[in-house]
Amino acid sequence: MSGSESWEYSLSIPNDPRAVTVSRRTLRLILTMHGLIGLVDVAELLAAELVANAVRHTKGPAALRVHWAADVLRIGAWDTDPAPPDVPLPFERSADLGLEDGRGLALVRACSDLWGWQPLSRDGNKGKFVWCELGAA
Repeated sequence: MSGSESWEYSLSIPNDPRAVTVSRRTLRLILTMHGLIGLVDVAELLAAELVANAVRHTKGPAALRVHWAADVLRIGAWDTDPAPPDVPLPFERSADLGLEDGRGLALVRACSDLWGWQPLSRDGNKGKFVWCELGAA
């Protein structure tokens, strides 16, 4: 694993659907370079869902933030919409109902150890930060 050092990366994202792929590939590179290969697949999926929500549901810029400390990876997406995210249905239920919308956060809830959101300002823009955590184990 990555050892005891902590680190953080931020990626500014334009409001563009291609940002999801850029974010996934950037996260894969970051985790690979830090020796966290075991987290790559799930982390990539979670980051893609968070960034896709930020790009799909807001009109402004967004940002991906990746933070590692104490053997916990925190992945988060900031966007310009201060409204709280919709509370996700359990993933199985949203799949059973055939819902396309709202499955992103249900997937985040199902695949992460912990998730949440908070109001946040960035570069003078108000918005929110939606995050999730994955433990190294």
